Amino acid sequence: MNEITVPAMGESITEGTIFKWHVKEGDSVNVGDVLLELETDKVNLEISAEADGVIEKILRQEGDNVTIGEIIGQISAQEGAGSQSSPTPAPSQQAETAAAPEGSSPKEAVEQPVQPAKSADVSEGSGLTASPSARKLARERGIELDQVQGRDPIGRIYHEDVKQHSNSGSKPAPAKQETGAAASAAQSSDFGGKPVERKRMSRRRQTIANRLVEAQQTAAMLTTFNEVDMTAILDVRKRRKDAFKEKHEVGLGFMSFFTKAVVGALKRYPLLNAEIDGEDIIEKKFYDIGIAVSAKEGLVVPVVRDADRLGFAQIEKEIVNLANKARNNSLSLSELQGGTFTITNGGVFGSLLSTPILNTPQVGILGMHKIQLRPVAIDAERSENRPMMYIALSYDHRIVDGAEAVRFLVTVKELLEDPESLLLEG
Repeated sequence: MNEITVPAMGESITEGTIFKWHVKEGDSVNVGDVLLELETDKVNLEISAEADGVIEKILRQEGDNVTIGEIIGQISAQEGAGSQSSPTPAPSQQAETAAAPEGSSPKEAVEQPVQPAKSADVSEGSGLTASPSARKLARERGIELDQVQGRDPIGRIYHEDVKQHSNSGSKPAPAKQETGAAASAAQSSDFGGKPVERKRMSRRRQTIANRLVEAQQTAAMLTTFNEVDMTAILDVRKRRKDAFKEKHEVGLGFMSFFTKAVVGALKRYPLLNAEIDGEDIIEKKFYDIGIAVSAKEGLVVPVVRDADRLGFAQIEKEIVNLANKARNNSLSLSELQGGTFTITNGGVFGSLLSTPILNTPQVGILGMHKIQLRPVAIDAERSENRPMMYIALSYDHRIVDGAEAVRFLVTVKELLEDPESLLLEG
């Protein structure tokens, strides 16, 4: 018997939630087959079979929280799988088959041989006989076995019988569902009888909520604002985008400019690239920039490593790659850990201004916003409509003074308004 256990999932992750089982009891599996998907605080992980065989038991169900090393299922030995798929039972199983009630198949006999004493398949308090998996499913769904219509000619109840009965809706609602329905009804009454729907938050959404609250409760967070004239960057993109795309096979977006500008400003004001550890300040001498991405399951922040050493094309390719992985739910834990500063772009959704919340333990986050034409005074006598963007810097006032934060943001502004200077900044 091989056990299905929760594997180690990376730094700081000790538990997860079973998001979806891709197999059910009785299914045959081979080494490498995906058994289930596990949702963690950061990414979803697939757990694969480590041996050939048959799914004997599923011990934890979808939605259950599980910890590293916990046994969540069992796979029978390969010999068991072979005997079930073979038309002729093995010698060791022939006695069990012979002892089985007339009309049952070798597979059914092997699943639960007849015992000389009281059969373990007999449901207590009734004269019904049911397979272990059927009894387990019935308990979980609150189904009385005497209500299930079996297909076996001698009346034995199997897993599929209970499942079909459950899906037919001809059973009373399970106790858990009744509790949930009662709670929903009570909640509906709080809204004057109007319809409401209660949904459980995903683990990732719970983690996002907890971390955002934690950031506001533990950091002395403050936000400062400025605006950037995007004329020069738009001009560079207009002149260079076709040649850039042809040469590098990736578009020239805004994020590479902002990443370069942030790195340049961090080099001048290193406390924005630090973190607090107890009574110490850890200044990081590397620049791993997190790029916030909105995915289906919630916000994730994959990290562009060593951004100071990358060119514009390399940054754009890395951001596109990470964003695609985030939306396909295929990011690895290593791609989400260890960022030193974060950039978030609410402008893609039309946001004109916002106050981003720190991605702790980082002490700085830059918010980008929508580019909008606004009248700008060129001098005392002239004004022009310019493509302007508000930018916001949220920072931890415990180690970053207001003057330093303002100068940091002014540096980002100046670098963006003179794109050639980004090359000089490295």
